[in-house]
Amino acid sequence: MNVLFPATVEAALEALCAEPDAHVMAGGTDLLVRCRAEQNRPETLVCLEKVADLAGFEISDGRIRIGAATSMTAVLENAAVRERLPLLHGAAKVFASPLVRNMATLGGNVCTASPAADMLPPLYALGAEVELRSLSGVRTMPVNDFIVGPGQMALAPGELLSAIIIPIPEGRTIQYFEKVGRRKALAISVVSLAALLRVEDGVIAEARLAWGSVGPMVIRCPEAEALLKGRSLTLGALREAGEKVRDTVSPISDVRASAEYRRQVAANLLLRLAQISGAH
Repeated sequence: MNVLFPATVEAALEALCAEPDAHVMAGGTDLLVRCRAEQNRPETLVCLEKVADLAGFEISDGRIRIGAATSMTAVLENAAVRERLPLLHGAAKVFASPLVRNMATLGGNVCTASPAADMLPPLYALGAEVELRSLSGVRTMPVNDFIVGPGQMALAPGELLSAIIIPIPEGRTIQYFEKVGRRKALAISVVSLAALLRVEDGVIAEARLAWGSVGPMVIRCPEAEALLKGRSLTLGALREAGEKVRDTVSPISDVRASAEYRRQVAANLLLRLAQISGAH
């Protein structure tokens, strides 16, 4: 195997152009496991661990830009993420184990493009964008457009995911993430929910809800979001929204849970919002 260690973004992009079939590796916590399981080793790896410009945080113009190769531990420990994006922080807290978080990267979790990826539902709910670099320039797109199928991304040849850009929510928001698994740690989610509610004068002005592991990709439910908008945050309103969600999601049955169980949990997780907000 040919393993390359570029030191700059430009060098990484040049390597990808020279080796179009190369695999990009940041933390490697997913890629290496997959290579071993499938016994399908790529001929060339472009490792990003020496590219310092792909890691770190920048805050400007009401947005937080997180380098794609930023470790999950750094995301968890960043004060701005903890204080301004508790939804993302909540997902990072339950991401794998401390050892895995030290290696795994935010960009790597996005690029798994898995419906069970822990960080994707929060990024969908927060309206995040991905920043893609190539030798031709830089472009951005919403993360929900970037993920086009299970394990599939809208990544052009020679492009590299360089950052995730997240708008900082304005006003009073309720941000909540919960992951249900077969055990409390080191578990792939059976169902996860990321919720962001903007509340003005006691009324829900905006609702963004994203579920993981209940379909081939992360799913939002516009019908449930519309049902909550303009209403007070009550247990009754959340139950009605939950029924919409139950009818909308299309999970599969597998070794971790049945489809019916996932539907019910997807609806029930909404009721947590009443619990954390004190609604009745």
